[in-house]
Amino acid sequence: MKDLKEYLESIEPPDRAIAEKVQRRLDSQTKPQGSLGRLEELCRVLAVAQGTDKPVCRKKVIFTLAGDHGVVDEGVSAYPQSVTPQMVLNFLSGGAGVNVLASHAGCDIVVVDMGVAEAVEHPGCVNRKIAPATQNFSRGPAMTREEAEQSILAGIELALERDFDVLGTGDMGIGNTTASSAIAVTMTGRHVEELTGRGTGIDDQTYENKVRVIRRGIEVNSPDPADALDVLSKVGGFEIGGIAGLIIGAALKRRLAVVDGFISTAGAMIAVGLQPQLSDYFILSHLSAEHGHESLVEYLGKKPLLDLGMRLGEGTGAALAIELIDAAVNLYDEMATFDKAGVDGKIE
Repeated sequence: MKDLKEYLESIEPPDRAIAEKVQRRLDSQTKPQGSLGRLEELCRVLAVAQGTDKPVCRKKVIFTLAGDHGVVDEGVSAYPQSVTPQMVLNFLSGGAGVNVLASHAGCDIVVVDMGVAEAVEHPGCVNRKIAPATQNFSRGPAMTREEAEQSILAGIELALERDFDVLGTGDMGIGNTTASSAIAVTMTGRHVEELTGRGTGIDDQTYENKVRVIRRGIEVNSPDPADALDVLSKVGGFEIGGIAGLIIGAALKRRLAVVDGFISTAGAMIAVGLQPQLSDYFILSHLSAEHGHESLVEYLGKKPLLDLGMRLGEGTGAALAIELIDAAVNLYDEMATFDKAGVDGKIE
């Protein structure tokens, strides 16, 4: 097995000439040029990621990664930590929001234990547990640097082990908006209040405490914004590292990753921090209603595909975006050209 450095060095630069080739076909189809808007963009992005002007979206999978966070000991969530394994079982029984939307989109779901505090007793759960929850980052590092790298490698391996055309990321973990905000604050240099939302629906008092806890965690650990692995280890989560790994794995396979909401975007920030070239291999599925997500989006220089006021996580936004990718590819493949349809083209 390669180490993280070797994987990052193996990522191929994209061939952007493919996008021009795809656009020429789109422009030859029976419509005004550019009239399908961002559906045309999706064709180009998918084609560049896959390295072909004949992109496909047949095999679709969403990875929902679960992990617990020691920082919940500081009272930053409206829900107890026991909800994490309970929701993992809900995913596995098909009862969660992501199950419904993934089924509609024709996506398989892979549920992964990256660091759930309790043992998950279910044959359908993939076990990549780094440890039973991170440490309380308000009092010291969330994990060791070795554990941070291990979490990313686990995500890479999950992607490399499975055959897919498009990959969606998802998350579950009580306390993970706290860790994601801490990552975002560190890497963007913005104030804690700007990038901290109410997560599970906390009240004003709990919110003020959450802000204090994040600020204290950053002060205690001094994560280096120029070292993404250091940031992940100091204030991150195992599932966040796993999401970064999924994006890296998708790029290694020349496939597109569809990033879900706030937590997944924090994972994308870690991935791009490790290898900026990864930006060509993922899109942001939607703008989360979680406060501060706009700043994470701005940092990555991406435009989310959807804005539906969602903030559930799990991979729900990714499932909806994958449906649009599927539609875009069908249009690209099946719409007639002017020549084929016998329709006059644009007056020159």
